[in-house]
Amino acid sequence: MIRKLTYTIADTAPYINWPYFDYAWGVGSKGREQRAGLRAEAEDMLSKLDGHFSVYALFGLFDANSDGDDIIVGSTRLPMLRQQQVARTGEPCLCLADFIRPLSSGCADRIGIFATSTDHALTEQHRGDPYMQMLMQTLADRLAEAAAERMHEEVRKHYWGYAPDEHLTMQQLHIEAFQGIRPAVGYPSLPDTSLNFIIDDLIDLRQIGIRLTESGMMMPHASVSGLMMAHPKARYFSIGKIGEDQLRDYAHRRGIPVELARRFLNQ
Repeated sequence: MIRKLTYTIADTAPYINWPYFDYAWGVGSKGREQRAGLRAEAEDMLSKLDGHFSVYALFGLFDANSDGDDIIVGSTRLPMLRQQQVARTGEPCLCLADFIRPLSSGCADRIGIFATSTDHALTEQHRGDPYMQMLMQTLADRLAEAAAERMHEEVRKHYWGYAPDEHLTMQQLHIEAFQGIRPAVGYPSLPDTSLNFIIDDLIDLRQIGIRLTESGMMMPHASVSGLMMAHPKARYFSIGKIGEDQLRDYAHRRGIPVELARRFLNQ
């Protein structure tokens, strides 16, 4: 099942995690008045943009299994990376494949593959005005993340339906008090942006206007992609620095040269 969802800005704005917007502008607790003024300007801009631009979500729900550190979706393999160091002695070295039922179990699990993006024209507004351009870009980034938050909520409660009775406040959503995780490509547990090529093969990112660069970066920049996992013990973690042995193993599983894998992973 692959679905495309189209949201208005009014649909997604309530899901914006504003501290990340503040961080992008470099305003923290010491700049309370500045932060309040910027937030008011941003909300005013969102109200003006509503009705003129859309935000998009695309997701597929697939049968899946793990095979070692790979996640298998049909005939497609998504190679994952495993931590080689952990913060505290005795903790396991995690891999996202750990949260998917192994192939040896004989039973299929499920996984979600997703992407969100904004209208490309949204960030083309106010060319020639650096301040307004930055405001539009940071708002577009937040809207793409907000669309992922809203889509994931709808997936958990309706489309996948593993948490139909979930009732969380926006604050609870932002601290991820829900069951499952939504690791995004390029983030600490899923650092290889070139995995977007595999995601593209699975759900066709062009449906929401996303194109990929040679390294797998998404354009428009205000786009998010990743996985959705429902395991109740799934959690986020950082892969960190990987060793040469795992780099070579990962390159082999990806079917790419070691040096290309090294470049993709910034190792």
